[in-house]
Amino acid sequence: MFLDCYKIYDVAPDLVPARSNRDWMDAFTDRHPYRCLPLTMANSTGWELLAPMDIKIEWNGGPRNEDIRLLTRGDPRAIDSFAGAHFARGIVTFHTGHLFRTPPGWGVWVTGPPNWPKDGIYPLTGLVETDWLPFPFTMNWQMTRKGSVVFEKGEPFAFITLMEHKKLEEIQPERKALRSNAELVKEYTAWTESRADFNKRLGEGEENAMKARWQRHYMRGEKPTGDKADSHQTKRRLKPPKEIS
Repeated sequence: MFLDCYKIYDVAPDLVPARSNRDWMDAFTDRHPYRCLPLTMANSTGWELLAPMDIKIEWNGGPRNEDIRLLTRGDPRAIDSFAGAHFARGIVTFHTGHLFRTPPGWGVWVTGPPNWPKDGIYPLTGLVETDWLPFPFTMNWQMTRKGSVVFEKGEPFAFITLMEHKKLEEIQPERKALRSNAELVKEYTAWTESRADFNKRLGEGEENAMKARWQRHYMRGEKPTGDKADSHQTKRRLKPPKEIS
């Protein structure tokens, strides 16, 4: 397994393992969104490309390329090497600065950083066949209303992760009645009973429930029956790219 990241020029946007934290999650009392392990794992299951400069996008709501203005506090001559408006209708294109290669059958899923809402603009998601592509792809964002949006220097403007996408076509989903799986019924029933009991005790102000505040079955990789999951992760530690000349 590999991910080759070829810098097209000597200077390219930084590529780093994605962070799990989010400002909006930090702002909650007791930072309780971090209790949602699927959320934090999604945040960090990939790599971020970071803006090499600050970019301010201004859109007047019109359909033409000329209706979008790109500004920076730095050298305006550098804007074209990083961002442009090629598709009109409020869409801004960012250059990743890299040509990515993956093993056969694997592609790059590129989007905005997960669970990173940005007012006034939305990331467009792409799946790229990087096992053969000899040229770079771009990251596109679409303004959702007229106005202005700023990407600060060092802010992630793209998030990439890998997918063995051709294998998806081999998958045959099957919908079944839950009662057809006796073991799963047992585990599900244990969960519903445990959940109802905990919520009842929490609502009554029971001391142990108030102290716990929330059940931690998923966080611990533990089934309500007491069995442990064979494979469970609470942290994602991806490797930063090696610099090879």
